Amino acid sequence: MDIKTKISTLWVVIMLNLIFADILSIMIELVKKNTVEIIGNDVATTMAIAAVITSVPISMIYLSRSLPYHTNRIVNILVAFLTIIYVVGGGSFTPHYIIIASIEVTLLFVIIFKALKWTNPEEETING
Repeated sequence: MDIKTKISTLWVVIMLNLIFADILSIMIELVKKNTVEIIGNDVATTMAIAAVITSVPISMIYLSRSLPYHTNRIVNILVAFLTIIYVVGGGSFTPHYIIIASIEVTLLFVIIFKALKWTNPEEETING
């Protein structure tokens, strides 16, 4: 499996974890009969911000397969770091979130590591 496919697959796993963390968090709040606190009580704006922030790692599923080598490495490293901030900063201390966030952050560091170690396939062909 080539590096683009591996990184793209890692983004899919991360996104599934993000989705399930949110679903489980919502289920907990519904059982507790709590409402989610929204910044300034503006649900539409808060959800729009969340949509933009979440669409970035979603787009990496495609972009990590389609971007050229140099751009791909930089974008994967940058977006992985930003996603770590999003996961940790927007999280909670509930057991399910700690477990899922730990998996997400670990996989994001794997993406960063793979992107840093990724060598230019054209150079390998020329030098190989």
